[in-house]
Amino acid sequence: MPNPLVSKASTTWNGNLFGGSGTTHLDSSGLATFDVAWKNRAEAHDGSTNPEELIAAAHATCFSMALSNELDQNGTPPTQLSTSAEVTFVAGEGITGIALTCRAEVPGISADDFARIADAAKTGCPVSQALQAVPITLEATLA
Repeated sequence: MPNPLVSKASTTWNGNLFGGSGTTHLDSSGLATFDVAWKNRAEAHDGSTNPEELIAAAHATCFSMALSNELDQNGTPPTQLSTSAEVTFVAGEGITGIALTCRAEVPGISADDFARIADAAKTGCPVSQALQAVPITLEATLA
């Protein structure tokens, strides 16, 4: 059985929700530190990030990895996958949906097979599984 890999991030928050701000650290890799604030979550990005943007980054990455693996297992490894994720947040409601968009270069695959495999990757992606409480859509096309 593989050893589990635990990834860690942390946030230090100062002040109340609406006037305060914080700093989020990617602790496991040490690769980045991000400023966060309520205004940047509910009003405009304005030079800092928010939890939904970080979720979008994780989801786009995870889906790309899952799709790459599914395509490889099908005998049609991709040349390139370009995936974006849009996470919608509504103040007072929370995250209301996620839209994945993927444009793929995959030699030797039919459009029907690609669509089937892309949908399976969306379902099997660990981040999709963790976020299944909200609707997740997928628009996957071949280049």
